[in-house]
This record gives sequence, C-alpha cells and structure tokens, in this order.
Amino acid sequence: MDLKKLAQHIKISERNLYLGRLFVFCILVGIVAGLGAIFFHGLLDLAKFIFLEKIMGYVSGYPLGEPPIFSDHGATPLRRWLFFIIPTLGGLLSGLIVFSIAPEAEGHGTDAAISAYHHKGGKVRGRVPWVKIIASAFTIGTGGSGGREGPIAQIGSAFGSMLGKWFHLSRKERSILFIAGLGAGIGAIFRAPLAGALFASEVLYKNMEFEHEVLVPTILSSIIAYSVFAIPFGWHPLFQTPSFSFHNPLELISYTVLALALAGAAWIFVKLFYSTRDFFLLKITLPPHVKPAIGGLLSGAIAFFISQDTLATSYGFLQKLFLVQLDASWILPLALFALMKMATTSFSIGSGGSGGVFGPSVVIGGAVGGVVGIFLHEYTFLYVHDPRAFIMVGMAGFFAAAANTPVSTVIMVSELTGNYALLPPTLWVSIVAFVFARKFSLYENQLDNHLQAPTHTGEFMEQILENLKVKEYLVVEGPYQNYHSFRPETTFEEMLKAFSHLSQTVFPVIDKDNRFLGVVEAATLRKLLGEKGLEALVIAQDLLVKPHSVTPKDSMLKVMELLVEKDANEVVILDEKDPQKLLGFITRNDFVDFYDREMMKLLGKEQKK
Repeated sequence: MDLKKLAQHIKISERNLYLGRLFVFCILVGIVAGLGAIFFHGLLDLAKFIFLEKIMGYVSGYPLGEPPIFSDHGATPLRRWLFFIIPTLGGLLSGLIVFSIAPEAEGHGTDAAISAYHHKGGKVRGRVPWVKIIASAFTIGTGGSGGREGPIAQIGSAFGSMLGKWFHLSRKERSILFIAGLGAGIGAIFRAPLAGALFASEVLYKNMEFEHEVLVPTILSSIIAYSVFAIPFGWHPLFQTPSFSFHNPLELISYTVLALALAGAAWIFVKLFYSTRDFFLLKITLPPHVKPAIGGLLSGAIAFFISQDTLATSYGFLQKLFLVQLDASWILPLALFALMKMATTSFSIGSGGSGGVFGPSVVIGGAVGGVVGIFLHEYTFLYVHDPRAFIMVGMAGFFAAAANTPVSTVIMVSELTGNYALLPPTLWVSIVAFVFARKFSLYENQLDNHLQAPTHTGEFMEQILENLKVKEYLVVEGPYQNYHSFRPETTFEEMLKAFSHLSQTVFPVIDKDNRFLGVVEAATLRKLLGEKGLEALVIAQDLLVKPHSVTPKDSMLKVMELLVEKDANEVVILDEKDPQKLLGFITRNDFVDFYDREMMKLLGKEQKK
C-alpha cells in the first residue's frame, strides 16, 4: 500500500471511529431522555391527581392512548371555588422554585434550548432540567395551561450537554448531542420518534431550514427514547381518531380557507402570548416568583367563569372532539374555548410559569379547525367530508404557522393520532399557513436561516473562501509593481536603506532575466542591524528564503490556511506555468480587506433579491 492510500485509509478509520463514538453517545442520550420522559410523565400525573382530582374534585378527560396512572374515578366532589386557589398556589410554588434556583427555567423551555444551541454551544447548567421538571409539574399539575414538550426537551438536551462536558467533546459534538436530546425527549413523551427528531432540527430556524448535521443522530436518540418510554406506557398513539380519508381534490378549497384561518389565529396567539409576557415583565413590579401566581389566578378565573376544559393540557377535551358528532351548536363554544385556551396559556406561561407551548397549540389548532370545518360544512357550498378531519388538520396547521415548523408538525400530528390518511391536506394546510405566518413565531430565539447561526459562521466563511480564487484577488489588487525588489547582488547596505524607508515585510529578489528567486524578510534584516562588518560580506543572494506560495487557480481558503496555520505574514502569488514568474503578494491585511469587500458584495446581492 502506498503512502497516499495509507493516509486515506487512516482518515476513513478516524471517521468511522468518530461516528461510532457519536452514535454510542446518542444511544446514551436516548436512554436518559426516555427515562426522563417516564419520570416527568409520572410526576405530572401524580401532581394532577393530587391537586386537581383529590383536592379540587376536577376529573379531566384524557386521550385514549394515555389513560391516567393515578385516579380515584371522581370520588371527590367538585369544589369549583378552588379553581381560584389551586392554580394560584401552583404558580407560586413554580415561581419560588424557578426564580430561587434557576431563573433561566421560566417560560417555555424549547425557546431556551434554541438559544443555548445557537449562542452557548449547547451549554446549560445541570440544575436547569430538574428545576424545569418540578416547576412544570406544579404549573400544569395544578391546572395551569402548558405543554410537556418544553420540560422534556430541556431534560434530554441538558443530558446531551452534560455528556459533552464529561467527555471533553468538541463544541460541535456537544451541540449535536444537545439537539439529539431535545428531539429524543419530545419523540418519547409524544410517542412520535420521527417527528421529535425532525422537530428538533427544524425548530432552530424560521425559514423552513433543517439542521442537517444533527438529523441522523437525533433520529437515533429519538428511537431509543421512544422505545424506553413505550415499555411501561405502550406503543399506541396518543389520540384515537375516526378513519378519516381524503378522496376529493375539491376539498382542498375548504382546507385553504382553514389554512388562512389558522394563520390568523396563530398571529393572535403569538401577539397575545408575548404581549402578556411583556406586561408581566415590565408593568407588574411584584417579585418575579409572585407573578406566576397571578397568572395561575387568572387562568383559574377563566376556568371558573367560562370553561373548565382550559385547565392543564386539555388533551381530554381534544380527544372528545374526535368522538362526538359535530354540528352547528359547537361553533361558538369551540371558538370561545380556543380564545380562552390562548389566554390561559399566555397567563400561565407568559407570567413566568413553567411549561411548553406545543401542547396548548395543538389543542387550540384543533378547536379552530373544528370551528372552520363545521362552519363550512353547515353554511357554505364548499365540500367538507367530515368536520372532525379539520380538527386533526388544524392541530398541525396552527402550530406550523405559530412555530415555523411545517414539516415536522405534520409528521408529529400524524404520529400523535396514528392517522396518515390525511397527509396530503395536512401538508397543504401547514405549508399555506406557514407561508402566511412567516414573520412571527412562538420561539423568539429562532434564527432566520443558517447564515445567521454562530455555529455555522466558520463553515460559511470556509465555503466562501473556497469559491474565491486568487486570480480574483489579482484583478482587484493588480500586480506587485508597488513592491520594492532587490537584485541577487544587492548589498547589505542597500538593503538596510530600503528597509529603513519602507514598510514592507518582505522584499522580492528578481534577477536580470526578471526571474523570481525568493524573498528577503524584513525580520532578518532587523536581526542583523547591530552586526558590524556585514556591508561588504552579505548580499541579497545570501539572505534568500523560499516563501509560501499559491497560484491564481488556488482558492483564497488555501491563502488563509498558509497565513494562519503556517503563521506567514504574506503569501507569494506565482504563475502556475512558470514558478519563477512573480505575480503578486497577499499580506494578512490584504486578505482581510479583500474578504470584507467580497462579503459586502454578497450581502448587497442578497438584499437586492
């Protein structure tokens, strides 16, 4: 085996070792995320049993794929007056835990995870997931409106981050494990392994872009986490739905109306959520840990006066919608429920309480879908096969619009319901709703695209430099005639004179036939300044060195590598056909100036587009 093949074999072996190690870590992340999902699910169910069922006497419905672990089947009489007290108490306990131990755990956890990935290299404090779990159990378990994806996302991602720290992994590897943990947690607790992985890589950006390098590791972790979680809780989907079908393309017109309605509803929800957050943050001057109690009180008041179905996750109410016959009498109650669910989620989470926003979003979307489906079916000539199908499609379309995640949300809802027959209209509605809702998002820390991601700055710089050729630099900068050059016989005294009057770091040496022989470095002349008797002994020929060189066909990336890795002050440009023909120089300053100019050109082109 020759040297070239041996080097290639070593590179392949190193690559396989890297992938093997990464996959082992992904499996570990999946196991921990699955166990974390089991723990959180059990803790949340216990909190709901104690606070809602045993103390308040409120028995919420449940999705048929996820019966409660603890239940006394309505043995405690309903005490409606506790609707004001229990959610308030839960908000207070959540606020005390969060703001005393880990303030960064307040609000919805997925957005915090997005920020940690983009700006902190996937680093989070080890206490954050535990604080998030307990605080979310108090918030949701006492009736606060929130989802489970935020807490479980932080559990999985935090363990991925900790693995990276314990094993001294690179920033890139740690970031991959961080997102793998995020997707694994979501894939486990919603029994949606593919959707969890896709969501984790899609939710990072607004413009329907995926973080491709994390996708395969995240799928691996998500499958493991799902398998661990499903061992005690079963393999069936979360919701049971009728056997919907899509067999009339005319129904796409009705679904288009739904998409527009969902985009508008998503805009209302996002505006309400962040207006509420800003009001609690800026206008209410009480201590931070008290604010979630106020949010809990307001949520409890809505449950008391308007709809108790808005308490906690509301998954039971959503399940009920799939099992009843919907007629015109449902329109106003569903519309009111959707608005009140928006309000309770904004109060519960926007006040500083702990929980996710995916769960409430799919419930709100289902309600909006039901309203549109019933209305079109009862009062218009547009074709609607079954209004309940609009509930399922609405679940996906609403969150796709609110979170800028059209692809993963479609798969998520399909896996949540085990129903893939409505994939075509669900995709249609999600993409149309996403297009109309691109300018806002539930996740403030999403970036527009990869170009804005700090994690990819080096990669994009490398790609740009790879595409820029040295010949383009020569066109801009011109030949080297501004450089003072020496002849091979130039005396030491003449060289010192030129050195003292010019700021060049190198002096090219050119013979009488205009052939480039090498350079004399200014640093060498500086070292010899104090030496006496060299005037008659040393000429330029004696001080010649071979500089680092490139040709016009080489990329500017090679120039950067020479300047940085070889610690060169300048790089010589030589003709590729005649290596003794000097074409120019590139100094460090020249390189930076040229790169800045090219970047400005690229940005100008993007803005024109």
